Amino acid sequence: MTVASKPTSAATPAVRVLNLAGIDYTLHSFDHDPSTRRYGTEAADKLGVGSDQVFKTLMIQVDGAPVTALVPVSGQLDLKGLASARGAKKAQLAGVAETERRTGYPVGGVSPFGQRHAVPVVIDRTALEHSSVFVSAGRRGLEIEIRPEDLVMLTNAQVGKIAALD
Repeated sequence: MTVASKPTSAATPAVRVLNLAGIDYTLHSFDHDPSTRRYGTEAADKLGVGSDQVFKTLMIQVDGAPVTALVPVSGQLDLKGLASARGAKKAQLAGVAETERRTGYPVGGVSPFGQRHAVPVVIDRTALEHSSVFVSAGRRGLEIEIRPEDLVMLTNAQVGKIAALD
């Protein structure tokens, strides 16, 4: 992967963070179907990669505090596992309006990079099984391919078992 010159239209806050950090990544775009609601599955299908390699970014309330969780689209977030990983009692999904307000991104395009408000990040451990993973670049139809170690380092993430895999 290399940092290639990116078109200005692709310069989302997430892309700007990666460029400023000097992190190697590849930007992938595809034509998003507006009728699609399974954004991660759409990305995996259109990019021709496994759904275990594409990670969805979810905003979660853990004992009332916001946390960003990244899990493969091939599975689902294990709320009890996330709460346990954070040393908390309860975790629940944040609503769409709260997610968009807190992150600055539309649902289906939420990136773990360049969010409006920095919050703790927890990434499912399966990310480390891949040489690269895909996360949203800040809008639907735009994905960042990045080494999982760089994803963990740049987000200062905790890694744990937080996904229930299909």
